[in-house]
Amino acid sequence: MTLVADEVRVGVTGELFSAPVGTTAPTNATTTLDALFIGHGYVSEDGVTENWDDSVDTIVAWQNATTVRAVRTESTLTIACTLIQTRGSNLELFYPGSLVEENGAEWKIQVKPPTSDRRSFVLNVVDGNELIRIYVGVGELTERGEVPYQNGDAVMYPVTITAYPDASGNLMTKFSNSAAWGEDIAAAS
Repeated sequence: MTLVADEVRVGVTGELFSAPVGTTAPTNATTTLDALFIGHGYVSEDGVTENWDDSVDTIVAWQNATTVRAVRTESTLTIACTLIQTRGSNLELFYPGSLVEENGAEWKIQVKPPTSDRRSFVLNVVDGNELIRIYVGVGELTERGEVPYQNGDAVMYPVTITAYPDASGNLMTKFSNSAAWGEDIAAAS
């Protein structure tokens, strides 16, 4: 393996988008998203986290009390971030099943008990000219954090999205325009 500093990526900026399940999926890292994808704006300085929660059971043999196999019994993919823009699309994501409505010359959201609100999600991660696009065809808000209202800090909406398998069994698809993604693969072919 060659040490190549130019292959070190930093999530300098980007944005989280969502759309109804079934919206035309992206096919690469750079093409404009379908107009149904709504951007969720600024995320806190902590960025966005892709997390895998795997449960593995080990099988231990009677002879030598040695582990002879590991069986993955559960695997969950989540995407977590804290949205810091207070806008209708973020409120409707944070309060699943509740809608922002006109209220005269103002707006309101009547918060109901949460319901299922499956969506497609795209996360664009940008590092200069290098792009990573993560597509979750079927995902859902499954965890919400505390919403602070305090002097000197943004109102924040911490969200965790769980990915479900799509019709092809994929939890997510990742795209990139980085030549480094094919560096070892092309050489091995």
